[in-house]
Amino acid sequence: MENSLTLRLPDDWHLHLRDGAMLRGVLPETARHFGRAIVMPNLVPPVVTAAQAAAYRTRILAALPEGAAFEPLMTLYLTEETDPADIRAAAASGLVAAVKLYPAGATTNSQSGVRDFDRVRAVLETMAEIGLPLCTHGEVTTPEVDIFDREAVFIDTVLDPIRRATPGLRVVMEHITTAEGVAYARSGGTDLGATITTHHLIINRNHILVGGIRPHYYCLPVAKREHHRLALRRAATSGEGCFFLGTDSAPHVDALKEHACGCAGCFTATNTLSCLAHVFEEEGALDRLEAFASLNGPAFYRLPPNKGRIRLTRHDTPHSYPKKLFTEAGPVTVFDPGFPLHWVVEG
Repeated sequence: MENSLTLRLPDDWHLHLRDGAMLRGVLPETARHFGRAIVMPNLVPPVVTAAQAAAYRTRILAALPEGAAFEPLMTLYLTEETDPADIRAAAASGLVAAVKLYPAGATTNSQSGVRDFDRVRAVLETMAEIGLPLCTHGEVTTPEVDIFDREAVFIDTVLDPIRRATPGLRVVMEHITTAEGVAYARSGGTDLGATITTHHLIINRNHILVGGIRPHYYCLPVAKREHHRLALRRAATSGEGCFFLGTDSAPHVDALKEHACGCAGCFTATNTLSCLAHVFEEEGALDRLEAFASLNGPAFYRLPPNKGRIRLTRHDTPHSYPKKLFTEAGPVTVFDPGFPLHWVVEG
């Protein structure tokens, strides 16, 4: 059995850092093991202009632990009022790495998202022209569509029509959760990629609901049936270039998770690499973990891989991660994979 593994320093292509006290609390967990991350813009108010993205980036850099070399890759929140000229200028400056599409009401702080996709057509055409990726939260929000079907319906009724109408638009299907998402990502050519989270490789919907409601496994998109989880595992461990890591690590204080109307999100930044090594070992694919975590994402975003490296070691005795991260905003529960973690990042 292999007991040591060296990887290019990974990146996280979908990350929530929040702001203020929460930002200061959670940022070190990602900066410890990742070189870069695509930072989500769904703050309150959302990050919709280049000036707001620049200010947010400054706050992130100010919150980094001393000596950390982590680079935040900023995104803009797409609204029906987004100015194509601002998108063009932000991309040209190197400030913004992508634009985020939230269908209005799809997830946390998405109320300012898009309802009428015709109203953002000019923005999408500009993005196609300049090669700026569109990151999509791929779910419809119409009430007649079951929550477990929202991703598949989004692909058919929103994403595919957008891509057909906007040739050359580069799209990342974020946090895919279904076999349909896997199949569509595979069929899309070099302009289509898909991120897969750590937790969706580990949990299915039974983990949330069987034996009582477990709020710390509740996320959006919600975990699906077991055959979807297995499809995600096969995709992530395949080595195919269209699939790469986006943890969607999403911190909420416990008081807002353990609540009558609890917030969606799993906080996985602390133990993601240990969890991934476990999954890839189970699938006999440790030799393909570097592609998923460190190489495929930079290739899609047309960036070089990180120069640094990290080493994971497999210990006979399981590593004990803290159950909670204590921040100035309040305690945040660390994702529990439900099995012992023997792989640990050294150093």
